[in-house]
Amino acid sequence: MANNKGGYFTLLAPVETEPPVKPDLITCNADQQDILSQLPDDILLTILDGLNIRDAARISLLSRCWRPLPTMTSQVMINVSDFVPKGTSWFTDDELVRINAAVVKATKSILAFRKSDEHTIRLLSMRFYLRNDDCISIGHTVSHAMATQKVEMVKFTILTEKDDKQCVDDDLVTYGRQFSFGLTRLELENLRFGELEIPNILKTCDRLKYLRLYNCDSGIWTLLEVEHMQLCELSIVNCRFERVKLSWLPKLTRMIFGGWLSFQDPLCFGHVPLLKSVGLSNVGLSWHKAVKLSKFLSNISTRDLILDFKSEKIWIQPEGPKALASAFHKLRFVNLVDLPEGYDHLWTMFIIEAAPFLRELYVTYGIIHVKWKQMRRRGKLEEKRKAYSYSENRSIDWDDASATSFKNHSLSTLAIFGFQSSDNLIKYIRRVMDAAVNLEDIFLYKRMVCDECTGKNTNPLRSPSNKKQRFSMRNRIAQGTRSLAMIHFPSVIRDDHNAKLLYQLSD
Repeated sequence: MANNKGGYFTLLAPVETEPPVKPDLITCNADQQDILSQLPDDILLTILDGLNIRDAARISLLSRCWRPLPTMTSQVMINVSDFVPKGTSWFTDDELVRINAAVVKATKSILAFRKSDEHTIRLLSMRFYLRNDDCISIGHTVSHAMATQKVEMVKFTILTEKDDKQCVDDDLVTYGRQFSFGLTRLELENLRFGELEIPNILKTCDRLKYLRLYNCDSGIWTLLEVEHMQLCELSIVNCRFERVKLSWLPKLTRMIFGGWLSFQDPLCFGHVPLLKSVGLSNVGLSWHKAVKLSKFLSNISTRDLILDFKSEKIWIQPEGPKALASAFHKLRFVNLVDLPEGYDHLWTMFIIEAAPFLRELYVTYGIIHVKWKQMRRRGKLEEKRKAYSYSENRSIDWDDASATSFKNHSLSTLAIFGFQSSDNLIKYIRRVMDAAVNLEDIFLYKRMVCDECTGKNTNPLRSPSNKKQRFSMRNRIAQGTRSLAMIHFPSVIRDDHNAKLLYQLSD
């Protein structure tokens, strides 16, 4: 049994939008017009803005020239009270289900009929009862509207079945848990929390499957400890925590960790028995010490490993196979993202040596490098590099002789994105061919251009562009090797390669 008042809490969130578009004039035939219809559109819309959603819908039926008006109003206010029969102060659970369902239906209908680019929604206000399935439906509908239409402000007033005078402690706990909306995916950006607020969010949202934190913290140089029963994917990027401890995440399968501050044990793995994919991303500055993956990945043995260097200093320290035996013994896929161009990258051979069951190796050059070239032409590159303490030497010390003293019997695929016919890169491919005795395919793609740079005049790489050049390049690469690997120059990225790149780099 619920009353028509109930307890409630409100969520109010501003949304950035473009300048408003003035409503188009509504024209009607002279014989259809009455006094109200002859009023200017802005006055008519002001009148409708003051009405509840049901009355506005009824008015739109009075005349054909009024019908589009509800889809043009600057305020969309849907209140569950408007769907309660007049004179009703108490209603059963079945009636509550029906009333809330009417709110869901009205929300979907009204937002679906609005034209996406013509009329800005100044305020989208929703008032409904806290019921998991309905909250999820309303959340999805509003989320779609925010993604496809111009919405400035969103306000949720969420009622509980009992008001403050009726609620006991158990009710408060129950409603607090329901407030998670059955939430399974949560993305938070640009927020500073209290020390215990992130753990409390995780405790409240007990059905959460995916969590992304970007530019969030609990104060600089603080500890974030993560525990959650259901969480499967976790992304923590550019957050100012001194240390992140994954204490107890029994269902976690994928972890993205980037932009950490401290190079002294910034990430600690606790109970993560199902973790299969780890992505690490950072800009190595001149004063940063190299990271040892044997320590960084201690206590886990991942299947997929992504290391993103942002075209800057290499921030990992090559290690021998004994040191990495525990972390690399299950490794099947490695993606080395955004290596700096123009350097010798034979140091990456330590990964092939230390991962005896590695099947695929992806090496990506030049995603960020395109932006650097544009900055260099504008004369701003060196200024930016000095201001942020970027390293002048982006290479790494490596014993070249050790790269030829081992064999890997599992590696079957080498894919290079951003291939160019430089001596360093050709030398590197030959070394991989010599070490990977069962290598089957080598895929050499042209540069991957970032979304921001698509269509811009970026310097082309020196790569074979016709059949004759590709034939010559195959012979040049294979010269002096015994490898039977097929060398491919695809014009488009294969679907299986693209699927892995999109998955690995989505955060």
